[in-house]
Amino acid sequence: MFGNYLIGLREGLEASLVVCILIAYLVKTERRQALAPVWIGIGVAVALSMAFGALLQFGSNQLTFQAQETLGGTLSIIAVGLVTWMVFWMRRTARHLKTELHGKLDAAVAMGTGALVFTAFLAVGREGLETALFIWAAVQATSDGVRPLVGACLGLLTAVFLGWLFYRGALKINLAKFFTWTGAMLVVVAAGVLAYGLHDLQEADILPGLANRAFDISSTVPRDSWYGTLLKGVFNFQPDPTVLQVSAWTLYVVPTLFLFLRQPGKVAVPPAPAKAPADAG
Repeated sequence: MFGNYLIGLREGLEASLVVCILIAYLVKTERRQALAPVWIGIGVAVALSMAFGALLQFGSNQLTFQAQETLGGTLSIIAVGLVTWMVFWMRRTARHLKTELHGKLDAAVAMGTGALVFTAFLAVGREGLETALFIWAAVQATSDGVRPLVGACLGLLTAVFLGWLFYRGALKINLAKFFTWTGAMLVVVAAGVLAYGLHDLQEADILPGLANRAFDISSTVPRDSWYGTLLKGVFNFQPDPTVLQVSAWTLYVVPTLFLFLRQPGKVAVPPAPAKAPADAG
């Protein structure tokens, strides 16, 4: 449940910040007449994201077992790719996000109502579709009833509340550090989703090695124990993973965390060459 709460919080806060930047800029520049088209675009984006999530959930239930496993595994891998790109993109562009959105909004205002709706839709829709896909993949990975979905919804509600506090000026945090550490935790969650997706493809007979277990500690960490459920909910931990799952988890999380947490190196400036001493005359 915590892993899904983190997903909802991290992804939802990005969307909330985008909305806050758009609305605050229009209010500050006294262009309140443009607020209605922006809210329409935001509403359409939210509705589309919810519809996409519902389509994934209810549409997959109509498929055969092999088709469900194939779809679940494929979409889980796609979701991991998207969220990996997103955490790196946000860390790189967070400090310039406000300026970028202001520029797009100025151009949209000049073009008219339709452009405003489309700009707001794109700004929020990308975050919403990514969130819906990754939450769906994470919920499928935990296989723990409705609790993962409840955790994701609580995370989204928390993000909306924090966004409102940011807009009102009642809350200030170091967003760079926040996105860095939540991004690192999200990489670990994504690694579990990746391992689960590969297991789905193994069960669908698309990938080999389903019976080739890396280890089996089911007797030490029972699936139905409180700590087994906790590990499953937070890290998508499986007590009897296949060799492919363990290998993929390690090959993903180690280099990804290293690159994500690595501090940009400073370019060393060589000292100016010393002047040759003047000849004594």
